[in-house]
Amino acid sequence: MLLIEIDGSEGEGGGQLLRCSVALSALTGREVRIFNIRAKRPKAGLAHQHLAAVRGVAALCEARVKGDSIGSRELVFSPRAIIGGRRRFDVGSAGSVSLVLQACILPALRSEKNTVLEITGGTNVRWSPPVDYYINVLFPILRRMGVEIHMRIDARGFYPEGGGKVTVEIEPAKELTPIDLSARGELRSLRGICFSQNLPEHVSKRISHSAKKSLLEEGDMRITSDVSNGASTGAGICLFAEYENTILGADALGERGVPAEKVGTAAAEALKKETSGVGTLDIHSSDQLIPFLVLTGSSSVFRIREMSEHLKTQMWLISRFLDARFEVKTISGGFEIVIP
Repeated sequence: MLLIEIDGSEGEGGGQLLRCSVALSALTGREVRIFNIRAKRPKAGLAHQHLAAVRGVAALCEARVKGDSIGSRELVFSPRAIIGGRRRFDVGSAGSVSLVLQACILPALRSEKNTVLEITGGTNVRWSPPVDYYINVLFPILRRMGVEIHMRIDARGFYPEGGGKVTVEIEPAKELTPIDLSARGELRSLRGICFSQNLPEHVSKRISHSAKKSLLEEGDMRITSDVSNGASTGAGICLFAEYENTILGADALGERGVPAEKVGTAAAEALKKETSGVGTLDIHSSDQLIPFLVLTGSSSVFRIREMSEHLKTQMWLISRFLDARFEVKTISGGFEIVIP
């Protein structure tokens, strides 16, 4: 097969373009050259978490890789057979474990045996999905499509020390089942998880209370608490609205100098933005789920309140590797995406 060339400055021009390029390369068995890596970021080139993602996918498919070094702006990824198995990856400091996982799930589905990933780094860090979001939003939707995937949080890791760890098991899935996301269905529950580490107990209580207070008109929000001790210090909250056909999520992370009450309110307002819109997928899950919807090989549809640059870039990228088309329809309050 001919080499696929991907300009890393396309669309959002960040790390997701790189991660999904190597994931799709492993999935399809097609060699890929990525240049201008992370060209639209203040510090272009490969950082630790991007390098960990590339090497993670490479380990799953015994790929030959050229250019896999910190700061590299060009990479050639040559995949072979996907072998899966048990793998251990250390992202380094507080690099996001969820973004490494994002790259590994797709190829793991085409492995001949189960894949078990032990990933060390940051579980709840800025500019990346919290592991709680994966467990409570992405994974339940994927399981409806026939993907058996489960995650255990062994330790939480926050910026800058990291020290978090997750264990993820993924079973092969040769075929995926299409799901209809044209409507949410009835609201079933509002729930959340508030987590804090190496902090007084009142911090998580204040975060939870402010979130519940902001969501009083939405319904009965039930929030569980996860208080722990570990290598790093931090706090945050993830909130979920579970419907008959889908789950919407939102989160907020604590920062030094920011009152706990503002953290809870920020997450609540972000969730209300999603639930008051037309989306059947939230703004974060749409771009992460679209490769799986394409793999079903059947007609799929979902709605979003906003077309993010990440989603636009994903649609462009997927079409470079797979025979996929996307119809974007403007509807009242947002967009409907149809995969014919």
